[in-house]
Amino acid sequence: MLAANGNILVTDDDPDLRRVLKRTLDALGFQVCESSNGEQAIKTIETHRFQAILLDVNMPGAGGIATCREMRRRDPGLQILMLTVRDREADKIEALDAGADDYITKPFSISELAARLRSAVRRSATTGIDPGMPILIGDIELDPTRRTVRKAASLLRLTPKEFDLLQYLMNRPGVPLTHAKLLQAVWGAEYGQEVEYLRTFVHQLRKKVEDDPSSPEYLLTEPYFGYRFREPL
Repeated sequence: MLAANGNILVTDDDPDLRRVLKRTLDALGFQVCESSNGEQAIKTIETHRFQAILLDVNMPGAGGIATCREMRRRDPGLQILMLTVRDREADKIEALDAGADDYITKPFSISELAARLRSAVRRSATTGIDPGMPILIGDIELDPTRRTVRKAASLLRLTPKEFDLLQYLMNRPGVPLTHAKLLQAVWGAEYGQEVEYLRTFVHQLRKKVEDDPSSPEYLLTEPYFGYRFREPL
């Protein structure tokens, strides 16, 4: 049975943090299960349905990054939020490359965490195959039905959120889109001010779709405004 705000799995090796999160999130209408390590979390998702996973990066045994990759392999539509005390860009990129949809840095406010979780639950409700014709711009082809992206016939390996961001941009070629519009469209209504967060995703996406990420041909910056995908020639 699904809770009013969604079923959440909290995976962290700190029992005090798990206890606080369970008590607080339960009071906010979430149904919370706990696991203390990555191995236990993998077993739990095999027998229970969750709309979102809170996954600590630093855990003994199978760490958060390896656990995230395995969860993503088993369930491409699962919403995974990484919990980390780290705030270096390289650590964030590592989490995103592993397939995380979001990350939140400790210490965090409960109101921020709850907002991120509500957004993840809403995304979970709409995750799935989006039928439609493939989009071809230059040598980039995005297939919404298969959720695949190819460049010059070569398959690109994108995370689910990178795919969603690219699809939103390619559906509006030539249209300048504000930072806030992209954040809200791809991550949810609670987003809009996290410009550096969006830049991290765009940076990673450019490394995968551009020949020269420092001089992009497709994913173009609108200075002090946002981004746009180039129009078909």
